[in-house]
Amino acid sequence: MATIRLSKVSKEFGTPGGLARGRAIPWMGRSGPEAREGEGDGDELEGVQALDRVDLTVPDGRTMAVLGPSGCGKSTLLRVISGLEADYSGDLYYDDQDMNDVPPRDRYIGMVFQNYALYPHFEGHGNLSFFFRLRKAPDEETEERIRVTSEIMGIGFNSLLQRKPGTLSGGQQQRVAIARAIVRRPRVFLFDEPLSNLDAKLRSQTRVEIKRLLNRFSITALYVTHDQTEAMALGDLVAVMRAGRIEQVGPFEEVRQRPANTFVAGFLGIPPMSLLHGAEVEEGGIAAGQGLRIVPAASQLQALSSGEKVTIGIPVESAKVSVDEGGSRPDAGEGPQSRGNRLQAMVESVEPDYGRQVQYIGFRSGGHSLVGQADVRERIAPGERIIAQFDESGFHFFDDESGDRLG
Repeated sequence: MATIRLSKVSKEFGTPGGLARGRAIPWMGRSGPEAREGEGDGDELEGVQALDRVDLTVPDGRTMAVLGPSGCGKSTLLRVISGLEADYSGDLYYDDQDMNDVPPRDRYIGMVFQNYALYPHFEGHGNLSFFFRLRKAPDEETEERIRVTSEIMGIGFNSLLQRKPGTLSGGQQQRVAIARAIVRRPRVFLFDEPLSNLDAKLRSQTRVEIKRLLNRFSITALYVTHDQTEAMALGDLVAVMRAGRIEQVGPFEEVRQRPANTFVAGFLGIPPMSLLHGAEVEEGGIAAGQGLRIVPAASQLQALSSGEKVTIGIPVESAKVSVDEGGSRPDAGEGPQSRGNRLQAMVESVEPDYGRQVQYIGFRSGGHSLVGQADVRERIAPGERIIAQFDESGFHFFDDESGDRLG
């Protein structure tokens, strides 16, 4: 086990030769300017900043889930930590050990990929023992490590050791891949969207299995995923990434309830916050445009300056939706019929969540599109008129220009 620490780590793709600008890793051979001497000027490409001065610490024995949109640098982050990505700038440490020049085979990494990455011509036993063959470990040690790992993996795993990957289901192949990582007794576990190729039932079962293993061994782990349910279930901490940068780190619920900026607010949560951009603070309330006026709690309003431009964040649980039993049907082109924090609107979508006994109502009034919450038993359908009642203490405020949280 180890604490992983990255300091000012940057990685750029698209420079000549497909390499990044930064340190040349000795074990990867020649790279950097020396390796590119003699290449033609026509090879110049515009660089893509996959990681941008990343600072991140994963505490010893904790699991950090890394969330972010496609292309934000999640997998590149794992590859830098594992040693599979070279020629980056910045520093990487396991505890106090500088890992920048340590080859992957000496980092004691257990890595599990989305595509399983099993050797197709080996049975399960051969996939688990291959690491020991390379190191010329004694057969007795190899067999004992495989035996212990089989016990850890649970009932039925022994039968998979005698079968080749091509005869296994996706879930079974992923079990073998996880066991191959465990058998090495790694210092660090790295998971790169390992459940993406599984169906819903297998994802749930394998997620439980991974959580059990992480709890049993208390191994430092990074778990890259686009699935927020996986991040909530498996991560002690969550790191939200955007465009190669870490936007916020913390326990999932803490980050969701107090997002650092509008990106995190609009990304995290199922569903995420509704955001009203371009609102202006006035005396006694906030004008959100299109005739909508928000009246936050007095303590929140006092912390804002009159005339200040803000973005208002409204969590789904802070917008309670009910059917509007009276009044005329509002036209979609008209402004909202707003009374303080009470808004008349038209339903655009309904998404039930029977597990939580709620339904998420997407609604629109004037130029505003928001999401609220109602009891799952209430009959609400697209096209119906509803009333959304906002909780005065449930608003979040962000600087309208920078997107950073206010207060």
